Amino acid sequence: MSARPLPTAALIVYALALALGLGVSSAFVATSGEFPIGGVRVGPWKSWPQTGSRDADPYARTIMARRAEIPLATGEGLVLTATADSEGRTLDSGCAYRVGTVTPQARLWTLTLYDRDGGLVTSELERSGFTSAEILRGPDGAFTVVLSRELQPGNWLKLPSAGPFTLTLRLYDTPAALGTGAVEVRSLPTIERIECGA
Repeated sequence: MSARPLPTAALIVYALALALGLGVSSAFVATSGEFPIGGVRVGPWKSWPQTGSRDADPYARTIMARRAEIPLATGEGLVLTATADSEGRTLDSGCAYRVGTVTPQARLWTLTLYDRDGGLVTSELERSGFTSAEILRGPDGAFTVVLSRELQPGNWLKLPSAGPFTLTLRLYDTPAALGTGAVEVRSLPTIERIECGA
């Protein structure tokens, strides 16, 4: 006995459901994680300078809407993120890092640490980042921030208990926001892995 063919209406409904599922799934993947278009990498840091401009692509606009974030407009500042150290190794909470010692010229900057889900990581000191106005500096104006799970003297940020993490450097009122050519590797903080498994 041969199988009965499906009615045309059932095939149409199946094709529409499949197309809808694939379309929604691909849109979800395309608007999750990093911005897919327009990234500029400088050392371990990556930036998407067009996200705050009128020329922002539709993916960037959708990602910002999903995150409920308002990007810095062109000329207001520049946001740089790092998910790897200066040697290209993924930032891992099982290791300790040293970040420093300079930043590009800016009226104000902030350095903030986020866990794998994009949440702030707080510590016993109730701190998840530093601003240029409060960071401790050496006599030459240079600074160093230590990232580790154990409390450290000086500028210290606590790492999540496990997994990867992200560093975000926001430069406010900076010439670097006017063009990516103004940002050079030597003007950005290095991210040096000190040790792992401690």
